[in-house]
Amino acid sequence: MNFDGFEFKDYIVRALNDLGFKEFTDVQRAVFDRMKVSKNILAKSKTGSGKTHSFLVPIFESLVEEDYSVQAVIVAPTKELAYQIYKVAQHIASFSKDRIDIRLYSGGTDRNKEIERLKSSQPQIVIGTPGKVKDLAIDENVLKIFTAKYFIVDEVDMTFESGFSDDLDIVTAVLKDARLMFFSATMAESILPFIKKYMTNVEFIEIQNNNDTQIKHIWIPLKYKERYEQLTNLLACVQPYLCIIFANKKDTVIELAGKLAASGYFVGVMHGDLTPRERKRVLQECNKLKYQYLVATDLAARGIDIDGVSHIINYELPHDFEFYLHRSGRTGRMHKDGIVYSFYEDIDNTYLDNLAKKKVKPEYFELKNGELVEFKGRNTRADRIKPKTDYQKQAAKFVPKATKVKPGYKKKRQAEIDEIAKRLKKNEMKKKKRRY
Repeated sequence: MNFDGFEFKDYIVRALNDLGFKEFTDVQRAVFDRMKVSKNILAKSKTGSGKTHSFLVPIFESLVEEDYSVQAVIVAPTKELAYQIYKVAQHIASFSKDRIDIRLYSGGTDRNKEIERLKSSQPQIVIGTPGKVKDLAIDENVLKIFTAKYFIVDEVDMTFESGFSDDLDIVTAVLKDARLMFFSATMAESILPFIKKYMTNVEFIEIQNNNDTQIKHIWIPLKYKERYEQLTNLLACVQPYLCIIFANKKDTVIELAGKLAASGYFVGVMHGDLTPRERKRVLQECNKLKYQYLVATDLAARGIDIDGVSHIINYELPHDFEFYLHRSGRTGRMHKDGIVYSFYEDIDNTYLDNLAKKKVKPEYFELKNGELVEFKGRNTRADRIKPKTDYQKQAAKFVPKATKVKPGYKKKRQAEIDEIAKRLKKNEMKKKKRRY
């Protein structure tokens, strides 16, 4: 059957129609265009651009349904992302008249039962985390992945960040003769040696974020006001369908969620100390709209698919510029608009300048009398000199004016003020680093 100019098996097209697909995304089209050429694929495309179907559709198209051996291996850095890929794969398989054996291997499952089942039969499509796949395929030698025709690594950059580089290297060494398809939101230098080692005869696909205009970036200065107070002021001005509020630390997330819940907001929590069952429950409840707000660490910024996120609030800016982009990628997905609000302080100027180099085009607003009011922003001359003026005003309090003025007094006093202001700014920056 034909879909958007491509010929696929009937059940694949029925699955796409069931999802309401009208046309393929840029990354899907780019990958499908290259499937007739026997090359490995390295694709860089932002979070939320439709990467999952871009590799699952070719796998099902080439699948021999009558062959019950491992034909494809897909690994992802988190249990949640692996589970999401598994659910999408199950959806496509459900439209096939033939049974397709798809198995998920990640932490928190009965390992002995998995081993016993593998001794009697092999899955056709393997989906899991690198550590679990390596355990069953290499350590236990019960998962026979060497027959695979496809090896997919989703979010390869995050896989390295999560500490799976050794496991991934071992698994890839076994699967190096399969067709390799690596997908990533960024091309960090840490992954380049790995790619050069295994990615021969490679086709590089880079999808420009042309639909970034669907995401509006609004930066709000704190102006020495209490952060939580500014957050509640902002929440009084917006009515999100579903909003993720990001903070950098688990303790901050828990404290913030508790305050919001006590104030009557419907709030969910997502952080690294939740069990896999708890994370799954929170995601399900978000998709059922039990919560209007999800307070989360960066665990939720990558590879977790939550439908209908209309707003993102950066309660704290992330340490890494790339994570700002990953957080933003939770909204504005699949041709829907989104808004990202970020609180910033004067000492964040360099950070924000670097973000601007990533083609983030912000709009500046401030909170006044319960409303969001547009203002010129931090790039005006007055705004640029304000941090220095503020520090000097504080420093001036420590150097009182003399009742009797001697020659050179003003110059000497200003030098003292400048020195104290310099120390105040230095101390503030140290506090900021500790906070991050």
